[in-house]
Amino acid sequence: MKTKNTYDLKNFYILWSTQSLSQLGSSITAFALTLWLYETTGSALSTAALTICSYAPYVVMSIFAGALTDRFDKKRTMLVCDTLAALCTIIVFLLYRSGNLAIWHLYAINAFSGLMNTVQQPASEVTMTLIVPKERYQKASALKSLSRSLISVLNPLIAAALYSLAGLDIVIATDIISFAIAFAALALFIKMPEVTVVKKESTIKLVREGLGFLKQTPMVLTMLLFMSGVNLIASAFDATLPGYVIPNPKGGTNVLGIVTSSAGLAMIAGSLIAAHLPKPKDRVKVVYVTMLISLGSENFLLAFSREPVLWCIGQIIGWILVPIMSTNLEVILRNTIPVELQGRVYACRNTLQFFTIPIGLFIGGLMVDNVCEPYMETHGKSAALTAMFGSGKGSGAAMMMLILGVVGSILCFVTGRRLKKYHYTEG
Repeated sequence: MKTKNTYDLKNFYILWSTQSLSQLGSSITAFALTLWLYETTGSALSTAALTICSYAPYVVMSIFAGALTDRFDKKRTMLVCDTLAALCTIIVFLLYRSGNLAIWHLYAINAFSGLMNTVQQPASEVTMTLIVPKERYQKASALKSLSRSLISVLNPLIAAALYSLAGLDIVIATDIISFAIAFAALALFIKMPEVTVVKKESTIKLVREGLGFLKQTPMVLTMLLFMSGVNLIASAFDATLPGYVIPNPKGGTNVLGIVTSSAGLAMIAGSLIAAHLPKPKDRVKVVYVTMLISLGSENFLLAFSREPVLWCIGQIIGWILVPIMSTNLEVILRNTIPVELQGRVYACRNTLQFFTIPIGLFIGGLMVDNVCEPYMETHGKSAALTAMFGSGKGSGAAMMMLILGVVGSILCFVTGRRLKKYHYTEG
């Protein structure tokens, strides 16, 4: 006889696997559209703008999307958002087949799809809380991290292969099939527990309640602000890495691909480890200690090394602990935030935690191009600087790696001292 926990975990497995499949399909389409756009325009800025159009609604509107999520049935919200996003993909297909697909169409459609994802994501988070028993939060969070890692590794490979084989037609068809599977699974096979749906309160009031919860729960707020700092440093690292690897005599674009893939493979391994680790004594400590190891070791190793093998090792050390961190953070949030508030609080989390990513990308590129590289060009003949960062183009990026390592370590130490004041227990 199946227990309730077994049944609930079965629901999770169905939802997680089919939604992950749909996300893979969407990611394949997004990557293929990037390839098509670059072939059409030859402009890196145009392709970057495509990502910005998808990301901007997520950052700007997340804080309101969660409040809207809490006002409606979670399952219906996910079905409606997924359907509208799929319609956007169908519109792209029809425009492409008729020869009328223009660049501005992609920007507008990507912005709308990004908006749908902004509303769907907090509803999905609450749904996971509702269908997963508390004692299985760690495993569920680790499996979600695993699927994200697999998608990041597989989607460019599959997209490039399908696009080269048959163009956008087969890519979009694959996306639509994956959507249909996920839609049918959610609509027909997932039964949701009852949860209070807020209908009368205004959206602004619900947003204030989400922010108010964070203000009244300083441990959670501190952890989210810490993660915004981590994302700032990580995105600055992402902007710095190409300028570090490509100009290096032992680097180049192919080596950059290998180094980047090392991070994705490390995250897959980390997700598998997180799924099987026992419950830690102190989840809060795990969050900032893993990030101290990641931000410190990776940036310092890359700053002072000149060998691709060491760069790959640095990426592995830097990223293998990220799923362990995110798994423990998710368990803390799910246990701390009341389920009836999770939509609006998760949305506030998204805004606070991720708004620093575009800022970090900008700062990283700006520092390398306008500060570190010019400084090394002027003062790089110093024996000490040459010994630490090398010489020529790319040495400034190495200096930036050191700066990021120092700033990241300080952030982790300061946050760790602050979080020691708070007490976290699991019910």
